[in-house]
Amino acid sequence: MPSRALWIAMGLFAVVVSGPAAFGQQVDSEQPVLMTADDLSFDEDLGTATARGNVEIVQGERILNADAVTYNQRDDIVTATGNVVLLEPTGEVLFAEFAELTSDMREGFLRGFRMLLNDDSRLASVSAQRRGGVETELTRAVYSPCRNCLGFDDEPLWQIKARRVVHNAEEQEVVYRDATLELLGVPIAYTPYLSHPDPTVQRKSGILTPTFGTSSLLGSNIQVPYFWAISDESDLTFDPILSTDQLPVVTGEYRERFASGENRTRVSFTRDDAQTDKDRFRGHIDSETRFSIDELWRWGADIRLASDDTYLGRYGFRSDDTLTNRLYVEGFGSRSYAVAEGLYFQGLNDEDIQEETPIVAPNLEYSYISPPGGFGGMTTLDANLRALTREVGATSQRISLTPGWQISHTDSLGSITSFRTSVQGNLYNVNDAGTESGRENDVAGRIFPQAIVSWRYPWVRRSGPNSQIFEPLLALVVAPNAGNPDDIPDEDSQSIAFDETNLFDANRFSGTDRVEGGQRLVYGIRTGVFGELGGASTLTVGQSIRFRESNPFPSGTGLEDQISDIVANLQITPNRFMSLLYKTRFDHDSLRARRTEIAASVGPSALNVDLNYVFFDRTSGFPDREEVTASLQSKLTDQWSAQMETRRDLTTEGGTLSYGAALVYECDCMNFELVYNRTFTTDRDIPRVESLTFRITFKSLGQIGSSVL
Repeated sequence: MPSRALWIAMGLFAVVVSGPAAFGQQVDSEQPVLMTADDLSFDEDLGTATARGNVEIVQGERILNADAVTYNQRDDIVTATGNVVLLEPTGEVLFAEFAELTSDMREGFLRGFRMLLNDDSRLASVSAQRRGGVETELTRAVYSPCRNCLGFDDEPLWQIKARRVVHNAEEQEVVYRDATLELLGVPIAYTPYLSHPDPTVQRKSGILTPTFGTSSLLGSNIQVPYFWAISDESDLTFDPILSTDQLPVVTGEYRERFASGENRTRVSFTRDDAQTDKDRFRGHIDSETRFSIDELWRWGADIRLASDDTYLGRYGFRSDDTLTNRLYVEGFGSRSYAVAEGLYFQGLNDEDIQEETPIVAPNLEYSYISPPGGFGGMTTLDANLRALTREVGATSQRISLTPGWQISHTDSLGSITSFRTSVQGNLYNVNDAGTESGRENDVAGRIFPQAIVSWRYPWVRRSGPNSQIFEPLLALVVAPNAGNPDDIPDEDSQSIAFDETNLFDANRFSGTDRVEGGQRLVYGIRTGVFGELGGASTLTVGQSIRFRESNPFPSGTGLEDQISDIVANLQITPNRFMSLLYKTRFDHDSLRARRTEIAASVGPSALNVDLNYVFFDRTSGFPDREEVTASLQSKLTDQWSAQMETRRDLTTEGGTLSYGAALVYECDCMNFELVYNRTFTTDRDIPRVESLTFRITFKSLGQIGSSVL
């Protein structure tokens, strides 16, 4: 029997010699046909060539494998039998028991057909018809993307059965006629027509899965999104909310990418009579724009506006306490940063008065730090120009310059000493018309020099698999005792959060309008234990003492006395199944906690508990607050997971704020989610809400969801 190599040579010779005559104009001369087989025979009377045993025919990017292949030269037909596999140039793989194809393998009939799509989804049918190399029509077909997501008796968890299915690789679409959706073998939906993009499609225009629900706010409602792929660079999702008790909420999101930037914009609007007995227009816009100018500079715009305070929360849009609008240009140098911006704020809390909310335009900032010079010293510069206006209340313009110089030195014992000095210069033009001061216009200035010397000495010791560190910390801050005259307004320094993160800062105010004068000593320790396997425990504790009793801080901040409160931060992470964060501030006299924050997570994914606790004493500068949030998550199996959560106000007038539970199933072809939530808080025309959401997401088909409120 001739060797395989001989038959390969004979096959190649037969194709090269007889190919043009056999295939006619259907074979591109630039796409030669190559064939290999264990056995090759030719019947001159019938005009047929037969290849048997591990047959492989390659034409361009299309490959045919079979146990046996017969080519009929007269009819220009290729017949393949036994384990037929046809690999398409677009990536699909066709399987069949029997195939009768044209010589270019682009058209023909297949029996016992299966098709593997690019994302491992599968089609199967009794028979299939190939047309033009791009369209496959299946008869009595089944489709399912499930491979590792199986139901009973290893059947797919869900599948679609149809009388006829057409897959068009050119149009990248799968179309079903008389289709039935089965879940766990049980028919749950029927449609005479269904289509979805094939796996090669990244985006395509069409209707997305609707969401159904009922609500005490909206009544019965439905949201049917439509996705419009406008171009390769832009698209639009139009998803209005239709309800029985309210007029429609028209909403949509537009997205576009450019060569040097991108834009995303969502808008919505409606009319309703909430809070009043008269219909009024309500709506919002949420837009983000980013564009690069060159390698150093970019510009952007953030626009977030709402018609009123409660619109976003009432209709389920993304909401914050304050909406920030920003138009800016910024540049990033190797050792510098510059920004020019305008800011507009819209407060959504009940106590916010829009006429008193400032508009900041322009706000110019520049920061620079030089390369290390002689002895390692570096020069710094921070500059700012800000104009602030209000419809009602004070307006001001500010120029601020803060040059500085800093150096750090490590001695032979390993202790590190740092020195920084700076001079902050501010010039203000203030218009206080209408305020209690009675001033119409005022010009104020300030020159504020400051120096800080800090020292730390890290001691490190290794003990078995662990490393230990103990680091004493000291700092001496020297500055004039005064620095905050009454004629300088406080616009950016009203928020003061004293903790271990700003304990050693030169200025513990949040902004520039207020400075921390006087002399003070700051001390603390930082210690920790670190394991080789990643476990770690760290503790930071510190306090400061002023040399004079006078201070610029209000009561409750922890800095109002000559001796500050004690701040501490403890983090314990012994392994990946446990973590604890404990932050606190103790009263320096009674050592009573004035603020406490605890975040703990314990357990593996099979059963994990999260606990978050927050406490603010009424003397801590914040309203009296004590709140706890607890959640329990469990990964029941590889597919099933569950979660429960509750949030409770622990103050005297408090109670449960919200609670909820969720059950989730995830596998390779379907996601299932059942979520229950109940809230007990209200905000004007936003009442307490109880909701039950049920959502099924079928791979390739989108999601089916409903909710009850």
